Amino acid sequence: MDINILKSSKDEIEVQLESLTIAEILRVYLNKDSGVEIAVWKRKHPTEKPILLVKTKGKTAKKAISDAVSNIDKDLEKFESDFSKLK
Repeated sequence: MDINILKSSKDEIEVQLESLTIAEILRVYLNKDSGVEIAVWKRKHPTEKPILLVKTKGKTAKKAISDAVSNIDKDLEKFESDFSKLK
């Protein structure tokens, strides 16, 4: 997956993502983090790739995204485990 960093500082990052689905999942998980002030995505036109904006307090924006990805991975592993038990 391509990720294009448009703007980056310690407490703010703006990235262009390939998928609106990925942007929305990251937005939801980032907004659960108390160290994140705001996480939103936008796109100017439906044919364009979404841009995710993350502003943090108390942690770096890159760390917040890394933590969100780790939490998504853990939840997916739990879902996979729970689903395989249904057989």
